[in-house]
Amino acid sequence: MTARRCRFPVLLAVLALAACAAPQPVRTPPPFPQPPSVPAPDRLGLIPSTFTALPGWREDAAAQVLPALNRTCDRLMRLPPDKSVGNDGMGGTAADWQGPCAAARRLPADDHETVRQFFEGWFSPFMVTNNGNADGLFTGYFEPELAGSRSRSRRFSVPILGKPKDLVVRGDQTGRLAGGALVPYPTRAEIEAGALGSLAPVIAWVEDPVDAHILHIQGSGRLTLEDGSILRLGVAATNGHKFVGVGRLLRERGLLDDISMPSIRAWLKGNPAQAKALMAENPRYVFYRIQDGDGPVGSEGVTLTPERSLAVDPRFIPLGLPLFLDTVDPAGNSLRRLVMAQDTGGAIKGPIRGDFFWGRGEAAFEKAGRMKSQGRYWVMLPRVRSPRIALADPSP
Repeated sequence: MTARRCRFPVLLAVLALAACAAPQPVRTPPPFPQPPSVPAPDRLGLIPSTFTALPGWREDAAAQVLPALNRTCDRLMRLPPDKSVGNDGMGGTAADWQGPCAAARRLPADDHETVRQFFEGWFSPFMVTNNGNADGLFTGYFEPELAGSRSRSRRFSVPILGKPKDLVVRGDQTGRLAGGALVPYPTRAEIEAGALGSLAPVIAWVEDPVDAHILHIQGSGRLTLEDGSILRLGVAATNGHKFVGVGRLLRERGLLDDISMPSIRAWLKGNPAQAKALMAENPRYVFYRIQDGDGPVGSEGVTLTPERSLAVDPRFIPLGLPLFLDTVDPAGNSLRRLVMAQDTGGAIKGPIRGDFFWGRGEAAFEKAGRMKSQGRYWVMLPRVRSPRIALADPSP
């Protein structure tokens, strides 16, 4: 049976060869359209490491992190002892920090080696990964300094507004009530055209609309009033609209190639007529409140420490945890140091994404405005953590 069936394929093969004596044109079917690539969803991984594996660990002036660490400890020690630090208790509970926080209070302020030994004794480092990749993006921010006044004048004519009376925040939605429903709040262009009337109090007046726009981007700021007094501002709320970067608009329209913040500021101030229209295309508007203290307050609720505070995505990195950062500054120099996760930002999204706080003033502005560096970091977790958690699987 099998031998008889096999003769037909042989005969067919001979006929096929004869038919193919004259070559026939080959038609290539049209390619099917490829679906767009979809990036994998963020997935946190924590890989156990050692302090000797941290690049630059022994060269860092580690004691400089103590003011930031002690501010976090002040906050943690006010929490209930069983309060979890971060999602799923990644950082343990507030009770787990009583030992390290008490020990931190006794550390000498200028003894870097003793501070390194403190971290090596109380914490364990874990390399942070996203879908198995340890590299991420690090930018910078700063605290703007502006001249200001409590009263409007010819010189000071740009208002800094407080939270409006009719602004409503429900979960992740912001708007105003109309017929019992929450509707979108006016955009920047509408607010600057007078849509709010007297609903939003004027906290202060500043000179330049470009500097005011940069203040809105950075969040916090410092005003020097005419009598020499200082007014510190922090975010009270926003109008709930999505942020649109002026730099992206300038690049897309071929108006500016270098979209670092110093270059953007120079272009806007050099082209005031176009600048007003461009800035109005960013619908997001920030409302402010007056803050006490000797510096800007981050999302953790503590004063930020220049060059030792980092903004992170709290969905992955709990606020208050120490991190060891390995990246470069805008000049290409190594930036390897202990920092504290103490702030957040609208553009800071993902397991390996940080915004480095450079401090205040023009020098900090130049560094923050030009920083866009690849790097990585390690999170420091207390050696004793309760409840115990299963560390995220670092594999993709």
